Amino acid sequence: MHSTARRSSALALLLGLQPAQAAEVIGVAFVHGTGVHTNATRDYWQPGIIDSVRQGLPDRRNHVVISCDFDQYMWKPKAAGCLADQLTGFIDRRGITQLVVITHSNGGNVMRWILSNPTYDRRYPKIIRTVRKVTALAPSSAGTPLADAVINGSTFETSLGWLLGFRNDAVRQQQVGHMATYNAQNLYGTAGRPALPTPFRAVVGSDVDSSPTDADSYCGGYAANLGLEFTQNWLSSCSDGFLDCSSQQAAGSVWFIDTARTRGAEPLSHNQSRRACFGLGTLLRNDLTQ
Repeated sequence: MHSTARRSSALALLLGLQPAQAAEVIGVAFVHGTGVHTNATRDYWQPGIIDSVRQGLPDRRNHVVISCDFDQYMWKPKAAGCLADQLTGFIDRRGITQLVVITHSNGGNVMRWILSNPTYDRRYPKIIRTVRKVTALAPSSAGTPLADAVINGSTFETSLGWLLGFRNDAVRQQQVGHMATYNAQNLYGTAGRPALPTPFRAVVGSDVDSSPTDADSYCGGYAANLGLEFTQNWLSSCSDGFLDCSSQQAAGSVWFIDTARTRGAEPLSHNQSRRACFGLGTLLRNDLTQ
């Protein structure tokens, strides 16, 4: 070793200095729910919540909005395969070392598939190592009776077409009995199953408001909230119009139930939990680096 280098090393040891560590690079990925999307920012989330959340990043460019075909079963190439491809590309392109994933509805199931099956795809282990936490907004972890109603061809098929799509495989997957089987055999994080390798925290929507005289009912779209209040009649008293609270709480842990933290203690309907409603964007933003 050169004498100057030896002296520098000795001085560093004497002073107790440690080699400089590379700074962590934090990124956030938004993973949509059921549906086929080529531009999920516009068609699923809308820019308001994306822009609100990414302000909490040290580098606001380090975000990605996933756009895949989640009308498929969660393990299919166009679903989990597409998600894995886009997450891996984002991690590599931006040098992400800590990834926060924000999912909505069935997107939580697709993400859980990746986290639960590390040997299924060569891309999964790197994603699992990089993901620091998953924030699951109204995840359909235990399915919904409304999916059963759509598949069984009841009158729900026409009234829920805007929300669920028609008889596609993702809706079949979200039938209550089907999700019970997947949770027992293929997915981690539910009662009696191994824990997920990274925190999976649910934000639970507990009610729907759709009064025409209440301005809060218009956040996320009044017509959508009106439809969700109608379907709530076939769910439990605690639901977001699409999912019972028990389904949303079935995997991982509960971060919070809507009214505990939203502005004005407002509930989040299933549509509002993917919008910048009642301070949700700020809550997600402040949590990014926690």
